[in-house]
Amino acid sequence: MAEFSVRDICLATGGKIQQCEENYFTGVSTDTRTIRPGDLFVAITGERFDGHSFINQAIQNGASGIVASTQLSAINGNVTVIIVENTLKAYQDIAAFHRNRFSIPVIAITGSNGKTTTKDFTAAVLGSRWNVLKTQANYNNEIGLPLTLLHLEPCHDVAVVEMGMRGLGEIHELTEIARPTIAILTNVGETHIELLGSLDNIATAKSELVSAISKDGLVVLNADNDYVRNMSSKALGQVIYYGIQHEYCQVRAVNVKTHEYETVFDCEHSQGVFTAVIPTIGKHNVYNALAAITTALELGLHPDEIKAGLSLFTPSAMRLAIEKIGNYNIINDAYNASPMSMVAAIDTLVEFAPGRRIAVLGDMLELGSMAVKAHQQIGQKLAAAGVDIVVTVGELAKHIADSAQEYGILTVVACDSHALAQRCLQELLKPGDTVLIKGSRGMKMEKILEQLI
Repeated sequence: MAEFSVRDICLATGGKIQQCEENYFTGVSTDTRTIRPGDLFVAITGERFDGHSFINQAIQNGASGIVASTQLSAINGNVTVIIVENTLKAYQDIAAFHRNRFSIPVIAITGSNGKTTTKDFTAAVLGSRWNVLKTQANYNNEIGLPLTLLHLEPCHDVAVVEMGMRGLGEIHELTEIARPTIAILTNVGETHIELLGSLDNIATAKSELVSAISKDGLVVLNADNDYVRNMSSKALGQVIYYGIQHEYCQVRAVNVKTHEYETVFDCEHSQGVFTAVIPTIGKHNVYNALAAITTALELGLHPDEIKAGLSLFTPSAMRLAIEKIGNYNIINDAYNASPMSMVAAIDTLVEFAPGRRIAVLGDMLELGSMAVKAHQQIGQKLAAAGVDIVVTVGELAKHIADSAQEYGILTVVACDSHALAQRCLQELLKPGDTVLIKGSRGMKMEKILEQLI
């Protein structure tokens, strides 16, 4: 964990010492539940919480320093207090200060879909040679990114971080903290379109990562996504393209085949061809793996190292996780959903299922004025793909159900709750069925699995 002197913290944040000038901190925390003796506690204030309310608890748990935005009283004289204007900005500045201690590759990943899986693939592949620090779960925002960077240690050879956004300028702010040397852009889709208004605005927001890479850096772009491919005009550093279809692809997957729980493809690149095997399914995961492979090749890894790393890939929870529950195959992709990821999940269901195909889908949120049409299009996609049964949960998802029925699916049930969906599935399921569970995070579709069997 990162260690700091009082002088380091003041230098990083521009803060003023209220008391106890001599101290040394063996970690930084914003959560009293994770405080260890010797830590510096940063009292972040958010929309629903105020870290200043937990300062006494932090000290009781062993914090030897406090970063606050107001003068404090009745604090143990052995505890350092540093006053700053904005504690969140201070936390970010401390993380940036620590990141600047390291001259290692920092790989930042963004995109509308596939960020976390691409991060996991990239860390697994690079981990075949190096000690890799990666973002845990999807801690990809203004608090999660600093948390990751503060775990950098001298033993790390490379860092792989994920960057999310909900508005223009946010990724730029994250790049100021992480100072990435390599950017990976997965795709641009409708995720957060309610907040940004258009795909063009989403692309502009995502491209802030490209603009942040210096002339000595590397930009890895998905050539098969028009919005991403066009970001090359904003790049100062070297640009390399990956993909399956577009002529620009310098690293390309061909002969893609699925074998039960894994996908096999030939990877063509400037120095030859090698066969790659990834322990997951879905064409979208081929793209995620290609991003990792492209980065690894540019960093000098041998194909044998890349293949070894791919074999160690483990997906994060509820991201196309395939499991056998009783007599049924479950594809748990419940972490989140957008039109683009929903289509990819349906394709994966159809490709994988040996028997009947059942889609259990919840609302796709934050789609703004295009929400109804987007859900209707998913219903049409289900019918065109040959899905046998559709069960939906939520008001918006009713449009999926109506459209699926309109386009010819005979068994369609629209439910108002997880419990009702559970009961419907228990009546409909037969041994050998494959069930896809998916919806936006706010729908918590994984609850349907809790008492399904």
